[in-house]
Amino acid sequence: MKKTLSALAVAAATFASTSALAANEVNVYSYRQPYLIEPMLKNFEKDTGIKVNVIFADKGLVDRVKQEGELSPADVLLTVDIARVMEIVNAGLAQKIDSEVLEKNIPEQFRDSNDQWFGLTTRARVIYTSKDRVGKLPAGFDYLDLAKPEYKGKVCVRSGKNSYNVSLFAAMIEHYGIEKTKAFLEGLKANLAQKPQGGDRDQVKAIKEGICDYSIGNSYYYGKMLDDEKQKSWAEAAVINFPSGEYGTHKNISGVVIAKHSPNKANAVKLIEYLSGEKAQGLYAELNHEYPVKEGIEPSAIVKGWGTFTADKIKLENIAKHYEAALKLVDEVKFDDFSEKK
Repeated sequence: MKKTLSALAVAAATFASTSALAANEVNVYSYRQPYLIEPMLKNFEKDTGIKVNVIFADKGLVDRVKQEGELSPADVLLTVDIARVMEIVNAGLAQKIDSEVLEKNIPEQFRDSNDQWFGLTTRARVIYTSKDRVGKLPAGFDYLDLAKPEYKGKVCVRSGKNSYNVSLFAAMIEHYGIEKTKAFLEGLKANLAQKPQGGDRDQVKAIKEGICDYSIGNSYYYGKMLDDEKQKSWAEAAVINFPSGEYGTHKNISGVVIAKHSPNKANAVKLIEYLSGEKAQGLYAELNHEYPVKEGIEPSAIVKGWGTFTADKIKLENIAKHYEAALKLVDEVKFDDFSEKK
């Protein structure tokens, strides 16, 4: 079932000559990491008898679909972040999905008004703090607070150009405007304890190692760290906090579209409907510690333990609308250039 981008050209040719024409298969291009979706895809194969051919990559799939054009074997595109979802839609690479099942399973907030994309899970962008040196943050603490002078040298964050961060900054532009968001980025950069590097989990590791006291990361990584024997001590050294300022906690989605030239559209619809259903949504919650979009699905025990929070009610399309402007601000303040830190 699994292929990587290094084999993409070969895989695409293989898909085009064989599986793309098969009546009982579906071809998936995925930006999501294998361990996050393979259990759901394997269950789909088992429950439906439809074979799933999947290519995993962290970049390049959209360009590949563009290059393949009408001959593309891609049926389903799985990705993270509304900005990436909208990149696919705006490039004209998606098509409308008419499905009463999806309309029933996925709340209006997490699907396109034109039915070209659907959210499958959500995640919160949280603030991690040192359990020993900081503890739980007080009510009202917000992302903006991390840019205050008193936190100089105490914050760790991955690259400002990472889509998870850019989408957070894009939401800030919607709420506060360009100038205030730029000032936030300048202040946050001034407070960095080290050059932006690694992923969200690496920032929590840095908290454990005493490099910093605060970091920004996705909520589900906390659960994944607790499940990992090597990383469990990182999570246990940190506290997960949901920002509770004026706009609450930033949330984003993992999303899915059907490729414009899908050769197996019926199976593609079946797969997406399955991923939005009770069984797959339960697996997303239990195995990945993400928040399911389908109502009535319980979060994992670990996630329940984090308590409730107030989510930002921003329209997802507005995050995507400001994405390029946010990325431009990251470049303007030279956020990732630690040598330029003032």
